[in-house]
Amino acid sequence: MSAAAELRAAAQKLRDLAEAATAGPWRSHDTHLDFGGHTATIMTARDDLNATELLAWLPTMSHEPWGDARNAWRNADFIAAMHPGVALALAAWLQKSADFCDQVSDVRAHPLSVADLSVVDALAVARALNPEVTR
Repeated sequence: MSAAAELRAAAQKLRDLAEAATAGPWRSHDTHLDFGGHTATIMTARDDLNATELLAWLPTMSHEPWGDARNAWRNADFIAAMHPGVALALAAWLQKSADFCDQVSDVRAHPLSVADLSVVDALAVARALNPEVTR
């Protein structure tokens, strides 16, 4: 499989997964359950709390909020950061990289220059990961 085909397959997989998922951004949240202690949850990050949706639940069975003894909270933070908007930005970057590979006969032998790198695509990924940052 060529480098371009690998990149396109990865881009398509990310697009398919992102388009099937609940729109982001997402956030992690510490939810307390009377019967089981605390659990790490992933929710949509909406200004209107009535529009917030529960997306995933990572049980910890811990009676300590945001305890470091279990990795559920770190996993929840990671999952929340990688919402569909990030996946679509990464897919676009992969697609443009595949287009670049189509123009180069041997990707490994081609010395990349700054002109070959897409800062616009990198910024799209950064902005999807950090929606709270003012642009």
